[in-house]
Amino acid sequence: MKLMPCPVNGLRPIQEFAYGGTVRPSPDPSASSDADWADYVFCRSGEPGLKKEWWYHIASGTWFIAERDTLTDEIVQTYLFDGP
Repeated sequence: MKLMPCPVNGLRPIQEFAYGGTVRPSPDPSASSDADWADYVFCRSGEPGLKKEWWYHIASGTWFIAERDTLTDEIVQTYLFDGP
């Protein structure tokens, strides 16, 4: 069974989590063109490597960031979001 370290609840089965996408800054809504938004929504790097990702622990309702190597699927660390 694969386990993920939740920053609030410790090691938990991966089935208790939902993937939320890669952490990346969104364009400024008041200063961005349609092309900027299209690029943000549709153009993502699929290159394997260390990624910062949003994850959600369903049982506790906690969103957090996991740093995961997408080539090896190794979770390097997890931590709570500390603001922009």
